[in-house]
Amino acid sequence: MEMVRRYLLCLLIGITTLPALSQEKKSLWDHKLIKRFVSPEKDSTRSAGFIVVPALGYAQETGLEFGLAGVYNFYLDKTDTTIRTSNITFIGTFTTERQTNLKLESDIWTTGNQYHYTSELRFRNFPFNFYGIGNQTNERDEDVLLMQLIRLRFEGERRLAPNYYAGINLAYERFAFSDRENGGIFQQAPPYGQMGGGHFLLGISQLYDTRDINTYTTRGYYARAKYAYSPGFGDGSRFKGSILDVDLRAFLPLSDQLTLGFNGHYKTSIGSRIPFYIYRELGGDMMMRGYYTGRYRDRSLIAAQSELRYRFHPRVGVAGFIGTGSTYHDGWRNARLIPSYGGGIRYFFDLEHNSSVRLDYGIGEQRPGEKRQGGFYLSLSEAF
Repeated sequence: MEMVRRYLLCLLIGITTLPALSQEKKSLWDHKLIKRFVSPEKDSTRSAGFIVVPALGYAQETGLEFGLAGVYNFYLDKTDTTIRTSNITFIGTFTTERQTNLKLESDIWTTGNQYHYTSELRFRNFPFNFYGIGNQTNERDEDVLLMQLIRLRFEGERRLAPNYYAGINLAYERFAFSDRENGGIFQQAPPYGQMGGGHFLLGISQLYDTRDINTYTTRGYYARAKYAYSPGFGDGSRFKGSILDVDLRAFLPLSDQLTLGFNGHYKTSIGSRIPFYIYRELGGDMMMRGYYTGRYRDRSLIAAQSELRYRFHPRVGVAGFIGTGSTYHDGWRNARLIPSYGGGIRYFFDLEHNSSVRLDYGIGEQRPGEKRQGGFYLSLSEAF
C-alpha cells in the first residue's frame, strides 16, 4: 500500500492563538485566526490565505522524514473582482538518511487574467521504487533506486481571445541514479538512461479555459495542450525528441452543493533517444489514485477519471472518484486499461480562495499473486 509522501499532517493553528488567550472578555472562538479556519463566513477583505503543515513520516528506505509544506493564496490585484487566485506552494523535507526533497511552485494570474505564469524549482535527492518498463510489471521486481533530480521550469501564457491563451514553456532537468543493491531488475534489464543525464526543453502551449473558479471549480471547461522539444543538448544519456501533454476537464453543477467533474490525460514521448526517466508514470495523488507513482511506466500514457464532489458545508466536503488508464509503448493496441476508484474528505481552510486540504483513499487492481494496490493521499488542493 502506498502512502503518498508518507506524511502525518496537522494544521499549525495553535501557535499564533496564544496571545488571544489572555483576553478574558474574548472567547477563543471569537479570535480572528480561529475564525479564519472554522467560520463558515468568508472574509470580505479579499485577503491572502496561508497554511503551513508539518510533515512527519517513516519508511525503511528513508528512516525518519520531517519537514514542512505550505501554500500561500492571494490576488495579484485585490481591486479586480474577476481575477483568479494565484498561489505559491512550498515543500521541504529531510530524512535521517541525509535525503532531501525541496520544491517551490507558483501559479500566477495577472490583472484581468491577461497573463498566466507557472514555475517550478525543485531539488530531490530521494529513493523511489523501480519496477521495470511496461504496464504489466510485478511487485516482486521492486528495486529501490536513489534519484537525484534538479528541475527548473517556467511557463507563460497570454490571453489572445476570450478564454483562449497561448504561450511558451522552458525547462531544464537533470537526473542521476544509483542502485541500493546489486542484482535487481535495474541491473538485470538496464533501461536506456540508467545513469541519468541532463536536457533542455523548449515548447509552446495552448489553453482554453472557462472555469468559474480555478481552485475549486463548479462549472466550466478546461483544455490545455503543451508541446516541448529537446534538441539533445546536455550531458549523460541525453534526451532527443519531443513530449506532448493534453489535459481535458469538464465540470457540471448538479446543484448548489453537488458537482460532477471529468478529467482526461494523454501524454507521450517521441524521439530517437528517450531515456527511461522521460517515460510517463501512472499513479499518484492527482490521476490514477491507488497506484504507486511509476509502478507502470512507458513512452505513452492515457487516463481518465470522474469525480463527484459534495460540499455540504462551506468548510467541509466529500468526494467519490472512479477512473481508468494505462501506459503503453507502440500504439493504443498495447494499452491495458486498469481501474482506479475511491473517495475522500475535503477541508476548506481558505474560503476566499476556495483552497482545500484533501484526504483520499484510492484502490487499484489486484495482480495475480499480489495484494490489491491502494493507498492514502493527503494533499493540498484538488486533484483537478
